[in-house]
Amino acid sequence: QVQFVESGGGLVQPGGSLRLSCAASGSISSADGMGWYRQAPGKQRDVVAFISRYGVTGYIASVEGRFTISRDIAKNTVYLQMNSLKPEDAAVYYCNTMNHVRTPTGTWGQGTQVTVSS
Repeated sequence: QVQFVESGGGLVQPGGSLRLSCAASGSISSADGMGWYRQAPGKQRDVVAFISRYGVTGYIASVEGRFTISRDIAKNTVYLQMNSLKPEDAAVYYCNTMNHVRTPTGTWGQGTQVTVSS
């Protein structure tokens, strides 16, 4: 299975921005899609954004217009640009490959912590 190393998290004030990166150990070009997920304390891990094999992107309603997912297939890397961050965006962020029904298919990495606080 493909493994992932997430980076780019940190502490940011409300309204600030972060750019997360996810480096995959293998090719991501054959995956049906790639997703960014997040897990806040006491909550389940949920998808935040995805990008399909064909470059179609999707977002949950709460981040639509603020987050942008992108990828560099040659580098096997996926990014998540996060703007106008809110305290409720605080969580550990993970990435993973996904199948056609958006089920995660790779091995979870350690994630990267995002903290939004003044």
